[in-house]
Amino acid sequence: MAKAVAAQPREFRAEAKFQRTSPQKARLVLDLIKGLRVEAAINAIHFSTKRMAPVIEKVLRSAIQNASYVSDEQGLDVDVDNLYVRTAIANEGPRMKRIRPAPMGRAFRYQRRLCHIIITVAEKGAVAEPKVVTPEPVKAVKGSPAKKTAKKVAAKKSAAKKAAPKKKAAAAKA
Repeated sequence: MAKAVAAQPREFRAEAKFQRTSPQKARLVLDLIKGLRVEAAINAIHFSTKRMAPVIEKVLRSAIQNASYVSDEQGLDVDVDNLYVRTAIANEGPRMKRIRPAPMGRAFRYQRRLCHIIITVAEKGAVAEPKVVTPEPVKAVKGSPAKKTAKKVAAKKSAAKKAAPKKKAAAAKA
């Protein structure tokens, strides 16, 4: 008996390393496109006013071309129109240490940050919706032990509430 294993969708990625911007600024644009279809992601980036948008658009287009190339080379059936942005990450690269002249002959150090941009696209497959099973509440049967223990707990709580004010009153009188 062989088990039927669902084929996971292939991922195609592209990287742009050592980009002259901080990862935080690149993530602002990358967060716009995460999870979007490729067409919608390109449109969102194209009309973005951020300075990193053209670089990220170039990386996204490269990932799409990688998907097309690999599907032709390996004989895979990848529909480029059915791709979506699976991950979009901006990792921190090396920092360049620089010096800025300061008053009275001093110097202040600052850092120019670099980032590595990684975009992964995958084909959106026909995923079956998982069934949501809600457990039915358990009905207590007359005379069941669950019902009796619930009554005992309630009785103990009410007795504790009644006893507490007496102790406080006794302490206040003394």
